[in-house]
Amino acid sequence: PISWYENTLTNDFALMAIMIWMQAGFAMVLLSAAIKGVPMDTIEAARIDGATEFQVFFKVVIPQIASTIVVVLTTILILVLKIFDIVRVTTNGRGNTQVIANYFYTFFEGGNYGRAGVVVILLVIMTFPFMVINVKRFREQEAQR
Repeated sequence: PISWYENTLTNDFALMAIMIWMQAGFAMVLLSAAIKGVPMDTIEAARIDGATEFQVFFKVVIPQIASTIVVVLTTILILVLKIFDIVRVTTNGRGNTQVIANYFYTFFEGGNYGRAGVVVILLVIMTFPFMVINVKRFREQEAQR
C-alpha cells in the first residue's frame, strides 16, 4: 500500500482532499441558499436583454451572492490558518506538513510558553484583517436593509 501521509509528494494532496471533503458541505449549503435567494426577476430581465447563461451567472448571480462568497472564503481561510487536528492526526507534522498551530503545540508541550504565545499572537494578527472585512461587509448589508 502507498503511505499517502508519509510521502512528501502525496501528503499535501491527501490533506487537501480531506479539507475539501470537510468544507464542501458547508460551502454548498451556504452558496446554494444564496443562489436560491437571487430574485428571478433579475435573471429573467438579463435573459430578455439577451444575456447568455454564462453572462447571467457571472454578471447577475455572482454579484448578488458576493457577500455569501466572502463569508464562505473567510471561514475557510480562518479554518486553514488554524488547522491543527487533521495534520496532527494524519501526519503528526512529518513529511513537510508543519502548520502554524502545530508549532504552537510543539512549543507549548516543550515548555516554551513565550514562543507559543508569539505563535498565537501571529495567528490572531493574520486572522484579524479577514474578520474586520467580514464585519464591515455585514454592517454594510445591514445598513442597506
